[in-house]
Amino acid sequence: MALETNRHLAHFQADIWEKHFVSSPLLHLETEQASKHQKLKEQVRELLLAGLDKPWEQLDLIDSIQRLGIAYHFKDEIENLLLGIHKNLDTCLEENDNLHGISLLFRLLRQYGLTISCDVFNKFKNESEMLKESLSEDVIGLLSLHEAACVRLHGENILEQALDFTTKHLKSIKEDTSSSPKLAAQASQALKYPVQKNIPRLDAKYYISVYPLHNNPVVLTFAKLDFNMLQKLHQNELREIARWWKDLDIPRRLPYARDRITELFFGAIAVYYEPCYALGRKIWTKVIALGSLLDDMYDAYGTIEELELLTQAIQRWDRNAMDGLNNECSKVLYQILLDVYDEIGEDMAKLGKSYRLDYAVEMMKRQATAYLAEARWFSQNYTPTLEEYLKLGIHTSSCPVLIVSSLLGMGDNISRDAFEWVLSTPKIVIASSQIGRLVDDIMSHEFEKKRGHADTAVECYMKKYGATKQEAVKELYMRIESAWKDINEEFLQPTEVPMAVLMRVLNFTRCNHVVYADTDAYTFPDYLKDFVAALFVHQLPLD
Repeated sequence: MALETNRHLAHFQADIWEKHFVSSPLLHLETEQASKHQKLKEQVRELLLAGLDKPWEQLDLIDSIQRLGIAYHFKDEIENLLLGIHKNLDTCLEENDNLHGISLLFRLLRQYGLTISCDVFNKFKNESEMLKESLSEDVIGLLSLHEAACVRLHGENILEQALDFTTKHLKSIKEDTSSSPKLAAQASQALKYPVQKNIPRLDAKYYISVYPLHNNPVVLTFAKLDFNMLQKLHQNELREIARWWKDLDIPRRLPYARDRITELFFGAIAVYYEPCYALGRKIWTKVIALGSLLDDMYDAYGTIEELELLTQAIQRWDRNAMDGLNNECSKVLYQILLDVYDEIGEDMAKLGKSYRLDYAVEMMKRQATAYLAEARWFSQNYTPTLEEYLKLGIHTSSCPVLIVSSLLGMGDNISRDAFEWVLSTPKIVIASSQIGRLVDDIMSHEFEKKRGHADTAVECYMKKYGATKQEAVKELYMRIESAWKDINEEFLQPTEVPMAVLMRVLNFTRCNHVVYADTDAYTFPDYLKDFVAALFVHQLPLD
C-alpha cells in the first residue's frame, strides 16, 4: 500500500460569498438616469471651465472631483487647471497661504508629477526649525498636511517631520472622546487610508459620505449617480466572472486552494474602475485567479518533485507537456492555465495586439520559476539572506505578472515599449513588489509558520541580525515607507512611460496596502467583507 504524501495543507476558509453574485440578475441602466447623468456631467464641467482664468481658486473643487471618483470624466479640464496652477505657482502660493491651502496645492501638483519644492512648508516652522505647535489647532490643515506628507520624496526632511507631527496630533483627535465624531472619523481615515495609499473606489465611497452638501450639491449628486451607474457595470462584470469561476468547479477539482473570486475582482476594481477598462478587468481577474491557484499549489499542496515537473511544463507551454505531470491537481491547473491564456490570445487578436500575449506568457513563466525557487528553499530548510529573499520577492509578490496583465486590455495608447519597460523591472515595479511582499509577510508569517512554510522576510531579518520579531517588523515597515517614496519619485515628469501605466502600478500597491492593513484579508476574507459589500452590494441613496 502506497504511503500517503505529506502535504502542508492550509485548510483555507471557504468562499464567504458563495452564490451571491453568480445568481444575481443582469442589471440594466435606466434611460432617465443616463440623461440626468449627462446633464449633471456638463454642469460639473462648466464649474471647472469657469475657473480657468484663476485656477488657484479651484483647488478644493479639483480635489473634491478627484476624491469623489469622477475625475475620469474631466481629465483634460483638470490637466489644464493643474498646468495653469503650476505656471502661476507664486500667485497660487499667495492666494492659498494657509496650512490647508498650501498642503492641498502641494499634494495635487505632486500627485500629477509637476515639480514643487517642499520648501513651501518652511513658513510653518518656528525659530527652532520645527513645525509650529499652534498648527495642531487647525484640524483641517492637519488633515491636509498629513495627506501631503504621504507624497514625500527621499530627503524631504520637513515632510518627514510633518508626518510625525500630524500622526501624533491626529491620533490624539481620534482617541479624544471630546472630539467631534466627524473629526475623529476623518482623523482615523487619514491615518489608516490616506489618499495616496487608498483604493480610489473605496476613497470615493468614503468621501461621498463626508462631503458637505453645501459645498456643491451638483457635484455631490453627480458623484452619487455616477457611483451607482458604475456599480451596476461592475456588478454585471462580477456576475460573469463568478459564473466562469463556478464552471471551473475549483473547490472540488483543486480543493487545496483559496476560493476567492469575489475578492480577486475587488482587486481588479482597485487597479482600474473606469468603464473603458472592462476587458482589462476581465483579463486581470482571470490572471490573478491563476496566480492564486499556482501560489497555493507551490505553497500549500505540491511536493518538490511535483512542483519541478509543473514548472517544467509551464516553461514548455505546450499541451503535450501535461503527459509529464504526476498528479491530478497539477494537470487540472495546467489545463486551466493554458485555456485562460488561449482566451487572452483571442482577445488580443481582436485588438490587433497579438504581440502582447508573448509578454503575458513570459511573465507567468517567471512567476512559476520564482515560486519553485521558494519551494526549494523550504524543502532544503534553507533561510536566504533578506537581500536574496527580496530579490526573489519581486516575482513572488506577483507584481510584475499582474502589471503586465493590467496592460493587456488597455487599448491603443499602450505600446510595446510599456511591456518592455515592465520586463526590465524598473524602480517603481521593484518598489511596488517590495511593499506587496513585505506587508503580506508581516501579516501572514505566523499563520504560515504554523502549517509549514518557507521563511518570510520577518524570519530572514530575525535570523540575520539576531533581532526580535518586533524589531524585524519595525525595520520592514521602514523599508515599506522608503519604497513608497520610490513610487512617488517615479511619477515626477517627465516619466519613462505614460501616466496611465504608472497608475496601474500605484493602484496595485494601494490594493496591497488596504488588503494587508490589519491582517492577510485575502486569506481571511471576513476582514474585506464590508469593503466588498460597499463596492458591489450597497447602492448610494440619491435623495
